[in-house]
Amino acid sequence: MTSSQWRCDRCGEVDPFYVSERISPEILGAVRDRVRAADEALPIWCPWPLLPGWTVSGVGWVGDDRSPPQGTVVACSGPAPLGNGPADLVLVAERPGTGLGACLAGLPGPDPGDCLKAAVGGAVAHAKVRAAGHPTPLWSVTAGDGRCAYVGEARGLWLYVIAWPAAAGYLLAEQVFLQDLADCLPSELVYGAPSPQLRPSA
Repeated sequence: MTSSQWRCDRCGEVDPFYVSERISPEILGAVRDRVRAADEALPIWCPWPLLPGWTVSGVGWVGDDRSPPQGTVVACSGPAPLGNGPADLVLVAERPGTGLGACLAGLPGPDPGDCLKAAVGGAVAHAKVRAAGHPTPLWSVTAGDGRCAYVGEARGLWLYVIAWPAAAGYLLAEQVFLQDLADCLPSELVYGAPSPQLRPSA
């Protein structure tokens, strides 16, 4: 029997993950149109305004042709906050059980689960962003391999913010505003070379 699902060695059958090989206004617009066509549209989170010197460097989505998208991802690239070369920031919005954010963050399982419970533990949020104007707390979860990861909820969906190198997480020490590109696609967005980080680790 044929199946549109992919198989992950850790999680079994998963929805396909599509990521563009390059980024442009037309490609981002096509992903936006696909997401907006669903009855329950997903946000496409992107820092806006972009951080100084940063560009949009990738976009992707999770799902098959028979059901609405289950997750979206945007990559941005620019100078590391501590002056240590280039950095990448990846933002994932996904429905529970999708697994893309956890995979990119290097976490076990399809959801942050025990990692998030341990991080929250009654503690004050480790970072905060404003997602579509709403204060959104994020908690640092165990990552590794030179990255850091923060997880929270926005619009009833998981929101992951993953940064390479790990020190790039200091970007979240400042107020970061997230725009839902499904609602508004600013013509002033700047596009750059494809990010190498939109490849789930094994």
